[in-house]
Amino acid sequence: MKVIALVTQKGGTGKSSLAISLAVATIERGLKSYVIDLDPQATAKNWFERREAEAPEVAAIEPSKVSAALAMLARQKVDLVFIDTAGVDTPATTAAMQAADLCLIPARPSIADIEAARPTVRTLSKLDRPYAFVLNQCPAGRSIRTTDAFRVLSLTGAVAGVSLAMRADHLDALAAGQGVTERDTSGKAASEMRELLTWLINRLEGKTHDEKARVA
Repeated sequence: MKVIALVTQKGGTGKSSLAISLAVATIERGLKSYVIDLDPQATAKNWFERREAEAPEVAAIEPSKVSAALAMLARQKVDLVFIDTAGVDTPATTAAMQAADLCLIPARPSIADIEAARPTVRTLSKLDRPYAFVLNQCPAGRSIRTTDAFRVLSLTGAVAGVSLAMRADHLDALAAGQGVTERDTSGKAASEMRELLTWLINRLEGKTHDEKARVA
């Protein structure tokens, strides 16, 4: 079992949406996934309550129970666990970082998001936890803003080679209790999410190297 934490000390970067849609895409690959919601806003938990399908399951738990929950999920043969966290520095976020095999830091291609990621990177470095940036909510098509953000972030750490464009399917899927790969199975948003999951799995298995950005 591998644990992926979505972390950054900034709201609005798409942590919850990424956790949800990556978990759904994991199931579509024939794997078993689970989402732990440590965010007081409970976006993932509320999404699950709107959802008709029974998987992936979402549980909102206390930070002190993360280790016990992960041990239980390992016994249940879950493949990937995604931990959603708040956009502030909290004990829950630290617990998620410590438990994760890989921390994903979503960032929009803006100076505000890049600057906001720095405290998160410092904390992860102190904890000696592996991490990678994910460029999210990017302008569709080739954009110098996305390319520049990739270049700047890559000076600090690994950046996913797949960026996600800002598309209506993400918002519509969240409202409907779906993952973006379910909203429009052949849409661009779905394709990008599947590519990101492939990158993530390869990264967890040590099969990827730092790569150039593939602009959404």
